[in-house]
Amino acid sequence: MTLVLSRQQLDRLVDSWLQAGTHVAGPVRVGPELILYQPLAASTDLLLDGFIRPANSIKQFIFPQHEKLYGYRLNGNRPELLQADPLVAPQVIVGARPCDAASLPILDHVFHWDYEDQFYIRRRLQTTVITLACRQFDEHCFCTSLGLGPESEQGSDVILFDLGDNRYEVRCLTEKGEALLAGQTEDVPADHGTVTGPPTRVDLDAVQQILAGDFENPVWQTATLRCLGCGACTYHCPTCHCFDIVDERAPDGGHRVRNWDTCQAAMFTMHASGHNPRSTQSQRQRQRIYHKYRIYPDKFGVVACTGCGNCTRNCPVSLGIRNVLGALQDAPAGAPTEAQP
Repeated sequence: MTLVLSRQQLDRLVDSWLQAGTHVAGPVRVGPELILYQPLAASTDLLLDGFIRPANSIKQFIFPQHEKLYGYRLNGNRPELLQADPLVAPQVIVGARPCDAASLPILDHVFHWDYEDQFYIRRRLQTTVITLACRQFDEHCFCTSLGLGPESEQGSDVILFDLGDNRYEVRCLTEKGEALLAGQTEDVPADHGTVTGPPTRVDLDAVQQILAGDFENPVWQTATLRCLGCGACTYHCPTCHCFDIVDERAPDGGHRVRNWDTCQAAMFTMHASGHNPRSTQSQRQRQRIYHKYRIYPDKFGVVACTGCGNCTRNCPVSLGIRNVLGALQDAPAGAPTEAQP
């Protein structure tokens, strides 16, 4: 016997969570060809089929793009600090792709590292993630190259499997997931079958071996020549986490805020002296891939990539990590090549 939830039951649950003050997010169609993870106003906003994956990631609900850390106001010449509390209300993310949910355990490492980031930690604890196993993929997907797949459970509290008749097989993976759906499912015979994931498109062992000993490979220049430095790859990536902290001022005070940043911008490493240790776009692309596939694994034991393919889908010049890794794999050491779109 299998736990099953109908789409109608799921919609009723979403509406009941919203009415109870829970923040609920999921895939929403925001344009004819654009689907994004967005806050839901009602269950009718939730889109669960007919597309590969949203163009963004769920990290924005745990690690917001713009976040107030604290405020201050001026009493004459004397500043008074105003604490900014992280999200208090619980939140549920419905219909996340497994490659998005898998990013959360990866991000946990850096936000629990030498400093316990309470803003991230509190949001993470207050969030329940319901993933929907993938039934299709495109040429950009390479989750299987990272040891994941269309039914991966990492980072999920509940995973749903589409039974194809407006019903979903339900597998609760954590106590949070069990508590959220307690008494809401039916116990009936069901079989979601199996879904074959995308073919292995990156040899992870070979890539890490290349990164261990070919830092000056000319492929870094030739393969990334068309990069515009726009940062679309990092902003849509589930695991990129670079940020900047700035003050936003008003006449009587202001806020200190944390904003997403990107290692692909020239100003990211610009020194006050005017020197930039990564002065070319190829150096910045190299740094991004080294960080994900060599530095992060050396420090935390896990690659900072889930193979979602967003970096290529959202790149205006069809670059992305997989294409650069492919160019590195295909070229002899020291031989230049061109990354194929």
